Amino acid sequence: MITLLLLMGALSILGLGLYRSLPYGRLGIFSWLQAFVVMLPWLIFFGLSAMGVILNLVAVLALIVIATGTYIVLGKQIRTLAEAQEESPQEARQEVQQEARQEIQQECDRPNSTSAEPVSPDSSPFSQPDSLQSSQSDPLFSPSGSSSPQEDGDSHSKAIPSEDIQKISTIFGIDTFFSIEQNPYYNGMLFKGNLRGEPTAVYDVLSSRLDALFGSKYRLFLMEEPNGKPIVVVFPTANDPSPATRMQWVTAGCLFVVTLLTCMVASATFQGFDLVQTWSRWPETLLLTGSITTVLVGHEVGHWLMARRYDIRLGPPFFLPTWQIGSFGALTRIESVLPHRTALFDIAFAGPAVGGCLAFVFLGVGLLLSHPGSLFQLSPTFFHSSVLVGTLARVFLGSRLQQDIVDIHPFVIVGWLGLLITAINVMPVGQLDGGRIVQAIYGRKIIRRTSIVTLVVLAIATLFSPLALYWMVVILFLQRQLEQPQQNELTEPDDTRAALGLLALFLMAAMLLPLSPELASRLGIGG
Repeated sequence: MITLLLLMGALSILGLGLYRSLPYGRLGIFSWLQAFVVMLPWLIFFGLSAMGVILNLVAVLALIVIATGTYIVLGKQIRTLAEAQEESPQEARQEVQQEARQEIQQECDRPNSTSAEPVSPDSSPFSQPDSLQSSQSDPLFSPSGSSSPQEDGDSHSKAIPSEDIQKISTIFGIDTFFSIEQNPYYNGMLFKGNLRGEPTAVYDVLSSRLDALFGSKYRLFLMEEPNGKPIVVVFPTANDPSPATRMQWVTAGCLFVVTLLTCMVASATFQGFDLVQTWSRWPETLLLTGSITTVLVGHEVGHWLMARRYDIRLGPPFFLPTWQIGSFGALTRIESVLPHRTALFDIAFAGPAVGGCLAFVFLGVGLLLSHPGSLFQLSPTFFHSSVLVGTLARVFLGSRLQQDIVDIHPFVIVGWLGLLITAINVMPVGQLDGGRIVQAIYGRKIIRRTSIVTLVVLAIATLFSPLALYWMVVILFLQRQLEQPQQNELTEPDDTRAALGLLALFLMAAMLLPLSPELASRLGIGG
């Protein structure tokens, strides 16, 4: 039943993707097919497993190779279609200018409105409690910690001077962003109007014009109102996120040391002894502890390397220790303004990609090295805890899972823990990696909804697992807010990234959902 629900969820996501792709014609359909091809091997694998048919390792690899080849062919076809659909720049410019003239004619009797009072947060695109209004989660607009400039004694000195506002208004044009209204918003300015070109090109032009006038004094954000209309927001760079303090770095270091200790405690528990009571046996925990730490550190290195590619500064990783599984991973704050949603996706996805791949390697090597007489002796019900791990174990271990006790290599435990830690960080909520991935692909409206659904599911899971309660509390107090806005929020990541994001979410669900007793029995995971 659980596997069926997992497959239905994956098909629902693909159905939503198809619906979103239809307005784009053949180009959209081919892009959707790419996402489908990425998930197809896993759908076949888990679908056949649900029916009791287990593919061997050669068949699984063949599916992946075929899917990869098909993905490449579709990518070439997409590029061909994109080139064929490109308009002549001169024709596009003429069309834009004609539309702009018509709108100018309609607006000529109405002067640009400039409100004397700041825009109410309730009427702005940032008014949602988990959006830009929050001072704790959004240092971009409130570096001093106050939720608005009106609460800060120096707010008037921080506001954009009127002469600068007049200069900023000159960056707009009929072929980029046609501004029809401007209003103060906090210590910045919000411009409403109509987008007159492709978002990336428009942002590049407006940003370069702003830089030519003021250098690095202001930042421009191209965003979207809740009603879907584009807006431009300009803020002083003084609002940029502040770097971590020395005390925060010290705190992060202390948490890492505590995490090493909890990893040692968890390793001892898996080996059948209490480290607190028998501390002299601590050397026996080093293999598991070192391997788990490798996955944790690899995860953070993935974030760091991708952030360095975009010249984005990250804060120290605050590891979350827990004695049950060693750690929940780490919370890492983005300390620079992100240029676009693609950067948000890449930085968020890189961590789970590196950590997850390391965990898969540990799991695969451990299953291959498992033999009668291996260090760990576990009940086969251990593999009931995850659809993903259980089905992979069935592929590698075969009939050995029908025994009362299964001998496994320590790396199997490491792989299972690594995948579990990665999966809980890919949950689509708030500022978790999964939340950032969903926000980057689908935008703020969708991530707000998925965050609510995820928290409801976690609340139900707390009835069965204390770990779920701990993780839900961490999310509610530390990670429930959305990620800070990007300078260009109108341009979505490409379809390859969308497909990778869907795959990550699918594997997350497969890892966290347990095998039902019926399916485990059908797969031959008994004991």
